[in-house]
Amino acid sequence: MYDTAIMPLELVSPRQAAVQLIRLCSAAALAAGLAACGSTSGGKGGVAQRGTYKIGAPYKIDGVTYTPQETFSLVETGVASWYGPGFHGKSTANGERYDQKDRTAAHRTLQMPSIVRVTNLDNGLSTVVRVNDRGPFARSRVIDLSRTAAQEIDMIGRGTARVRIEQLQTESQTVKEVALNGGGPAEQQQALAQLASGRRGMPGAPPAPTQVTAVAQATAAPPPTAVQAGWPSNPRTPAVAAGNGGGPTVASLASAPVASAGGGYYVQVGAFSTVDKAERQRSAVRSYGASEVSQASAGGRDVYRVRLGPYTTTDAAGIVADRLKRSGYGDARVVAD
Repeated sequence: MYDTAIMPLELVSPRQAAVQLIRLCSAAALAAGLAACGSTSGGKGGVAQRGTYKIGAPYKIDGVTYTPQETFSLVETGVASWYGPGFHGKSTANGERYDQKDRTAAHRTLQMPSIVRVTNLDNGLSTVVRVNDRGPFARSRVIDLSRTAAQEIDMIGRGTARVRIEQLQTESQTVKEVALNGGGPAEQQQALAQLASGRRGMPGAPPAPTQVTAVAQATAAPPPTAVQAGWPSNPRTPAVAAGNGGGPTVASLASAPVASAGGGYYVQVGAFSTVDKAERQRSAVRSYGASEVSQASAGGRDVYRVRLGPYTTTDAAGIVADRLKRSGYGDARVVAD
């Protein structure tokens, strides 16, 4: 006697035939789904990120020229900030996708990628990050950390921290070699793990290192200490980040960035109908630089503009505007005062 689960359709009743067809179709759909899952690689849209090694050309921000260069011995002290939800998934300066859960950072002059240890001088906590972006663009800051890295040194709540940056020479050479061979973030992390476990040989000797002065500050930094090698992890209980909220709710004022004999150039992030809304927006973008709320008139009504600056050149203002746009502030644009 035939088992009705595999019985030929012509030998079963119409009801049994329908049940058998449903079973077959369900099995086929499940197999197709598993095949699709198995064929997906990492990264957005199922495409793995390829590595890029980038130094970049000199650029000027607010009258200060920064010259990116390859170095393997940078030691620097200053103020760190962090960036997170607004920039998540956006493109970094070396073409990767920013992931706030990764241990990454933005630096003004270091080659990308490179590896640095960042120590919070207020509490002694440290983390190690991979530099893959340019910034920060607030003049008093020396490094922008990802949200996870900022959590590890307990600076989420305050938003900033006094830090020491110490470049890790061997690790920086390792990620350089991987990136030059087309290896993306995952391959770079794998190479660092192999290096830490002793399963990867030492990279070739780099050129003579150059000490870099990456940012102009009002006061001199204390003498640096010797750089220590390693790839430590210092996980902390995640802190609760303050919401960035308060995105633009009314159209920006329509004015072109023209040359002016006045106070220079600004980056306008939005124009609002009330002071309260403008102040909320100003608070959200405070980490990008000096900001202000100014009153103006448009279409016969008062509006309150949120602006960052002033900057001495359109290029300087344009870099800040670009970073804001990539962070989700689509109305950011350069204006002249």
